[in-house]
Amino acid sequence: MSEVRKILLSSGGEMAVRMAGDASRPALVLLHGFPNSSRMFRDVIGPLSASVHVVAPDLPGFGASDLPPEPSFDGLAGSIEELLSRLGVGRRFLYLHDFGAPVALHLAMRAPELVQGLIIQNANAHRSGFGPQWADTLDFWAAPNAANEKAATAHLTLEGTRDQYVGGLPPEVAAQVDSAGWIEDWRVMCLPGRLDLQKALLADYGRYVDRFGEVAEYLAKRQPRALLLWGRHDAFFDIAEVHSWLVDLPRMEAHVFDAGHLLLETHAIRAADLMLEFVDGARA
Repeated sequence: MSEVRKILLSSGGEMAVRMAGDASRPALVLLHGFPNSSRMFRDVIGPLSASVHVVAPDLPGFGASDLPPEPSFDGLAGSIEELLSRLGVGRRFLYLHDFGAPVALHLAMRAPELVQGLIIQNANAHRSGFGPQWADTLDFWAAPNAANEKAATAHLTLEGTRDQYVGGLPPEVAAQVDSAGWIEDWRVMCLPGRLDLQKALLADYGRYVDRFGEVAEYLAKRQPRALLLWGRHDAFFDIAEVHSWLVDLPRMEAHVFDAGHLLLETHAIRAADLMLEFVDGARA
């Protein structure tokens, strides 16, 4: 069973975090993406806690965490750094997914000596991941005016939230996904200030994209151990991104699932098994 705690940060806001396992072991820091929370990891925290200290925060402004003082990925990463310091987390594995990728890579690049491995799950760090569906967002980053922002943020609706879960999935796979996830995510996004945060983060994601060269340098120099788990029906990140990760990390183990952007909704048990093999292999 995981323990849910609220940690008061120096900003005055609280961060919700689910924890499980022996705190003396290396940590596995599970970083969710849009529009989720640590609830995304509900089915893998228990199995993983047998081998690692699981730390699964709700990013600031997501789930049960308060809004961040600075609506940027560097700001979110700073809050996670403070959380890990408060919890005494040293050596860590980092789970990258969606919006969690710029946060996790910030942490990895700031303290590479603490990173024991990366688990990459439908996380973009190359331009190859941007398919035609990114056209409006690319236009917004190039010309951040009101009209382009409206087009780029048109997904901030209940329907757009649902698409994060089932967009692109074959019907028989989509039928396995519980609607409670997107209903709860949309409820949270309707709280004061949350949609404004999402708009700000979408704009800031363009600044993360501008730093892809720095990410490539980190990967080339450090060659961190890595495991890739990818839902092949992802409606948001092109599967060409898998090849780009494999080029950067040629010794990475990669698994492609008959799943979507949120593959843990349908393949949690198999993913947990692979993650356990990965973290246990670091101690072999």
